Amino acid sequence: MHESSSSMDLLILLFALLLVASSPVALAKSSPSVPAIFTFGDSIFDAGNNHFNKNCTAQADFPPYGSSFFHRPTGRFTNGRTVADYISQFVGLPFQKPFLELRIQILNGTLKRFPSNGINFASAGSGFLLDTNKEMAVTPIQTQLQQFKTLVEQNHIEKSIIQKSLFLLESGSNDIFNYFLPFQTSTLSPDAYVDSMLTQVNKTIDQIYQLGARRIAIFSLGPVGCVPARALLPNAPTNKCFGKMNVMAKKYNTRLEDIVNIIPTKYPGAIAVFGAVYGITHRFQTYPARYGFSDVSNACCGDGTLQCGREGYKICNNPNEFMFWDFYHPTERTYHLMSKALWNGNKNQIRPFNLMALATNITF
Repeated sequence: MHESSSSMDLLILLFALLLVASSPVALAKSSPSVPAIFTFGDSIFDAGNNHFNKNCTAQADFPPYGSSFFHRPTGRFTNGRTVADYISQFVGLPFQKPFLELRIQILNGTLKRFPSNGINFASAGSGFLLDTNKEMAVTPIQTQLQQFKTLVEQNHIEKSIIQKSLFLLESGSNDIFNYFLPFQTSTLSPDAYVDSMLTQVNKTIDQIYQLGARRIAIFSLGPVGCVPARALLPNAPTNKCFGKMNVMAKKYNTRLEDIVNIIPTKYPGAIAVFGAVYGITHRFQTYPARYGFSDVSNACCGDGTLQCGREGYKICNNPNEFMFWDFYHPTERTYHLMSKALWNGNKNQIRPFNLMALATNITF
């Protein structure tokens, strides 16, 4: 009787383990193993850092930015939440606040310590290259990393938390867009320019690893040559995507994925995923009706060369049907679809596994 009871207990235990192993959703919920998210990048992630940088001229701190979700401008370059916001929601954390806002609150005494759920360092308009939009006083990746490093060195962030946290990294579209600006002619060939970007990517990964990052998600560029703003560039087509720009983005993405693939070998204890944002976005453009879009070419907010929110702009009736919010940035709905693909998508969307797997306690 005793032996049979033990066998039954063992069977029940095995069944329970199999059930959990086959159910990533159950595993994610039962494993709150990500205490915080640290975010570095540009406007895809920026939660308002530029708003708190009074020297910065790249701003979205006026209506109708933020109108669909926050019902006020927050400094996010869309009508609602960003990819970083959605990933925080999927993990079960409150939104990360912008570093510059937190720093002001610490200095004026309204906040005693930096929050435990992570920090957003992203700055809209920034790139991997120091010169990208320098005249707009944006915060490049190098400075974002320095801000994080200072907090770690001053023990404002616990090192044990850092190793369990999710690190989100995304940048480069501003670098590539600026390569084609008429007044900023680069002396580098497209390939050499991409090389210089990837050199900075490697330095960034080195630094965040040295500071304790172990769960790293790096996202590719989208089809930069398809943003409505490309029509403002000389020699760019107005009725289709700018092929040369997309070719450059794809070359960068291919080599970026190679870098991501060697992270576990190069950095002991680190695991990394590559978010194939180009492919995700391209599918929205190729099959718009399937994703509920009626317009995947034009900005919902703005009018031709007029910036969204500036005098004389127009706004569409239903932002959810538009892929682009303004002439450079996606709508909240586009970000939501993109985030879902990154969170629980297949290998066409994110690889070698998705963010939900990265955020759980599995040992890979």
